[in-house]
Amino acid sequence: MPEYLELVPLMSLSENVATLVAEMTKALIGACSIALFLAPAASVAGAPAGRGFSARVTNPWYPLKPGTTYVYKGVKDGQPSRELMVVTPETKRIHGAPCAVVKDRLYLHGRLEERTTDWYSQDRQGNVWYFGESTAQLDKHGKVTSTEGSWQAGRNGAQAGIFMPGHPRIGQSGRQEYYKGHAEDHFQVLRFHVSVKVPYTSSRKALLTKEWTPLEPAVLDHKYFLRGVGNVLEQSAKGANERNALVSFRRG
Repeated sequence: MPEYLELVPLMSLSENVATLVAEMTKALIGACSIALFLAPAASVAGAPAGRGFSARVTNPWYPLKPGTTYVYKGVKDGQPSRELMVVTPETKRIHGAPCAVVKDRLYLHGRLEERTTDWYSQDRQGNVWYFGESTAQLDKHGKVTSTEGSWQAGRNGAQAGIFMPGHPRIGQSGRQEYYKGHAEDHFQVLRFHVSVKVPYTSSRKALLTKEWTPLEPAVLDHKYFLRGVGNVLEQSAKGANERNALVSFRRG
C-alpha cells in the first residue's frame, strides 16, 4: 500500500482523493519552482551543482598555494617575453563558487604588455575549474587599450570549464572556458612520462597536453606539467613560433 494512504486511513475515499490531489499538485509546483531556480545556476556557470567548490586548489598537476610565484621567459609575437604569475591569498566568489585569485603580468622587451587576473576553483573530485579572467592590454604609457578576452562565468552566457582534471587520462579532453566568440579554449591529455627540460628543472615524468581554440584554427599549443609544480613549459606545435619556459619557482 502506498505510504500516503497509510497516513490517512480514517478519511473517506473522496476526501482522501481530493486531499491527495491538492497536496501532490502543491508539491509538484514547488518542485518545478525549485528546479527552475537551480537550473540556470548550473547551466550558466557550466559546472554541475553540488560539486563542493573550494578556493583551496591542491590538484598535484596544477597546485595553487597562496604565495607561490612562477617566473617564465620565452618568445611571444616575435619578441622576448617574461611572465610573472603569483597565487594571491585573495579569494573571489563567482556564481556561488569560491575561487583562488591568480595575478599574471606579461612583459615584452621589458615593458608591461598585459596584466591579467585569473580565477580558479577545485571540486570534490579534484578537478580544477576555470571561472574566468580579467585581462587588459597596455600601450607604452601603461594605458589600457583593450580588455578583449575578459570573461566571468555566469555573465553574458559565459561558462566555467575544467582547466585540469583531478585524475587525467590519456585521450581525455574538454572545454576549459566558454564565452562565445571571445574565449573558447579546449584541451586534451596526450601522454604521461614525457621528458621536459627548462631552466628551472628537467624531468622525464611530465604530463603533456595540447590546447586549441576554434577562434584560431591555425594555432595549436603543447603544455608540460610536473606534479607539485604545475605548468613548466608551453610552446607552439602549430602556428606562430612561441615558447614560455619556467625559470624560477617559489612555493608559497
